[in-house]
Amino acid sequence: MNRRINKQVGIRELGLIEYQSAWDEQERLFATIVDKKLLNRSRTDEEQQPTPNYLLFCEHPPVYTMGTSGHAENLLMDEDRLATELGATLFKIRRGGDITYHGPGQLVGYPILDLDNFFTDIHRYMRLLEESIILTLADYGLAAGRIDGLTGVWLGNDAEGNARKICAMGVKASRWVTMHGFALNVNTNLRYFDHIVPCGITDKAVTSMAVELGYEVPLNEVSHHVQRHMANLFDMEIDGMNG
Repeated sequence: MNRRINKQVGIRELGLIEYQSAWDEQERLFATIVDKKLLNRSRTDEEQQPTPNYLLFCEHPPVYTMGTSGHAENLLMDEDRLATELGATLFKIRRGGDITYHGPGQLVGYPILDLDNFFTDIHRYMRLLEESIILTLADYGLAAGRIDGLTGVWLGNDAEGNARKICAMGVKASRWVTMHGFALNVNTNLRYFDHIVPCGITDKAVTSMAVELGYEVPLNEVSHHVQRHMANLFDMEIDGMNG
């Protein structure tokens, strides 16, 4: 447990960035937080240093990522064809979840948070992350929600068979420090999802804000909505936040 609580969160807008570069930045920031936590163990109360928190926002060129619980059969095209026909790459990464797609027009958020600064409950963390997206979509008149037993954010009614996933989530946490996060389909080209079984779910569709609204939405505008809702839900202090 941190003796000095820091609720300030630094925003990093990375723009369009290769997946590997964003991964490296996540790893770097994650390591700085963990290292500081470990050093604090040997410090007196007066010497304790607060741990930082970050929110990274970006887009990626076309890339498929597979989590530790992923299944190879959920990739419907071999890696060579991904590269030659789709201009996409495949990464196997250390996060929860199966396979998903990232690409232009999708808002990707990577919270690198020391949960000791907020609360130490991964289940609550995931639900509040989902809630920040649900509230963001509500700002645009879209009624989103959850489906029991499935992570992420959905539109439509599962009981009526019209559920559509609009936001995928997968996280990793160690020593209460988080990595990875969410991918919200804003203006995403949904045809890339035709080549995978998204998140290993075979009987539900994928959608985007642009498809549901009938027009494209600026990603930076959506990002500001997400920041505002996360700040309220997590009791964060975000410097320079708009709105």
